[in-house]
Amino acid sequence: MKLIEQLGLNLLHRLQPERAHDLSIMALRCGLVPLPGGPFTSDRLATEIAGLRLENPLGLAAGYDKNARVVGPLMRAGFGFVEVGAATPRPQPGNPKPRLFRLSAERAIINRFGFNNEGVRAIARRMAARPAPYPQGVPVGLNIGANKDSDDRMADFATVVTEAGEAPDFLTVNVSSPNTEKLRDLQGPAALAALLDGVMRARDALERRPPVFIKIAPDLDDGALADIATVAMQAGIDAIIATNTTLSRASITDLQASEAGGLSGMPLFDPSTRVLARLYQLTEGRIPLIGVGGITSSGDAWQKLRAGASALQIYSALVYQGFSLVTRILHELDERLIRENTTLDELRGSGHQDWL
Repeated sequence: MKLIEQLGLNLLHRLQPERAHDLSIMALRCGLVPLPGGPFTSDRLATEIAGLRLENPLGLAAGYDKNARVVGPLMRAGFGFVEVGAATPRPQPGNPKPRLFRLSAERAIINRFGFNNEGVRAIARRMAARPAPYPQGVPVGLNIGANKDSDDRMADFATVVTEAGEAPDFLTVNVSSPNTEKLRDLQGPAALAALLDGVMRARDALERRPPVFIKIAPDLDDGALADIATVAMQAGIDAIIATNTTLSRASITDLQASEAGGLSGMPLFDPSTRVLARLYQLTEGRIPLIGVGGITSSGDAWQKLRAGASALQIYSALVYQGFSLVTRILHELDERLIRENTTLDELRGSGHQDWL
């Protein structure tokens, strides 16, 4: 299986990045990607976040399966949870191509997709048709955003919640993508409070009320993080995802570093983990945190958990290491929990001060 995966990765890396991405989706749909068949789990890895029972704490971040076309295969890829999207009220093409760039030497990615998607109705319809919906299967969440040309972006988020209906097992409010102009302005305290109020009202009107997460940027100063922590707790947000991609290019030497867009992958690990640790301190562990950004190994996963994460997400590392990385991280994490005679609960936040 490892040889087949490596051959597939070598082939994909000969292609333009977005073409390679599209082909990987097609390969999953056709059953050509070796998968373990379900979530990797053990008594030590099983956990809970925001009322969702997870077989393990490692999830897939939003952005890979934007249109929920391969939810079934992703549920069999070893993840404890999966997030699709981002979905906007109306379909939109996103930004002009090229808009995806590999920085191979840095093990990084730059993207400026701009919420390209087929619209919430199509996405929710596919999500609703997934095999073995939670609680029988892996929880699947929906990342939600606003249309680029919207006259009322705040209202867009609530619209997506209403239109998505009963399909998602959780919702993630994405106000941190750098690829929709002025979207990050919604992270300010007054705007964020108003936006979240609309989202929570729309969620509460549903018969089935999925938990609501918020995904924030790594490019926030301490004051902005404090504001977000306060607003999130006051609004009753169920978890914070830290973090989205960064606009920073610090220490990046690749010739493509000048491309506009959000940077993800290995260079994001340190800044995203510092934000994670600071949020853990600010919230005093009272709200679950999902650590994402630059995880490439079980060692990285361990550090994110020690910094304060209750659960984790990966994406960019899969571009370079393939889906076998999922079970490898989890297997090694499980073994280390045994070796160090500890638990996920004991590990969570135990080293957050190292990042402050």
